[in-house]
Amino acid sequence: MVRALVTTAVAAVVCAVLSCWLVLVGWSLMGDAVSHAVLPGVVLAYIFGAPFALGALVFGLLAVGLIGLIRGTSRVKEDAAIGIVFTTLFALGLVLISVTPSQTDLNHIIFGNILGVSEGDLIQIAILAAIAFGLLIVKRRDLTLYAFDPTHAFAIGLSPRMLGALLLGVLALTAVVALQVVGVVLVVAMLIIPGATAYLLTDRFGRMLVIAPVMSALCSVIGIYLSYWIDAASGGLVVVVQGCVFALVYLFSPRQGVIGKRLRARRVPSGVGAASTR
Repeated sequence: MVRALVTTAVAAVVCAVLSCWLVLVGWSLMGDAVSHAVLPGVVLAYIFGAPFALGALVFGLLAVGLIGLIRGTSRVKEDAAIGIVFTTLFALGLVLISVTPSQTDLNHIIFGNILGVSEGDLIQIAILAAIAFGLLIVKRRDLTLYAFDPTHAFAIGLSPRMLGALLLGVLALTAVVALQVVGVVLVVAMLIIPGATAYLLTDRFGRMLVIAPVMSALCSVIGIYLSYWIDAASGGLVVVVQGCVFALVYLFSPRQGVIGKRLRARRVPSGVGAASTR
């Protein structure tokens, strides 16, 4: 349980920080693609006795490269290229799992296995998370400008292409970090929900970078404890708790919530009417 809590909190924080940029750039589908495309890399790493993270990282970067290649050398648009690449690689991973003789249940790659994380896995996850987190923090100003206005970034001497490549590389690295926590199916949730939730709570990006990881880490701890008490899937409950928090923010956020907007809209006419009578 201690290793599960630490591992999940580490993965949740780095995923949440990255999700702030993914939400702003509009790369939710790209996160989905990379998280699913790493599956064959993990299976091949198991077959050859290599670290799972190495295989996942190689195929994550391969997916990004293939998407860019198809988009840049054909009439196929980006969303179609993403769909083609990630579904094909994910299907390849399922085929490899079905034909690979193993005494280990490889299905935990798909659905996650938080309680099965070893000390070696924890160290590996911590190192990869530190690298991804460090890159995001060091380049946060450039990445933020790229997310808001790539044209201005180019005008002041930055390379939008290089910044996009950096963001995609960190995305692949972060998908590897979260892989052993929630599996390839739910990684995209940890990469999108925290940033989307923080986006509804504040208009300042600096605050998003604080709200998203704090909220994600708390949801992870709550999800782990709930899974212990009700004997349910840990990774699934972590994502469910994050989804519930997003639903509450979506409804009751003071400025962006659906109910909050309606209440504010009702107060405005009454105030205007009262002022006119005076």
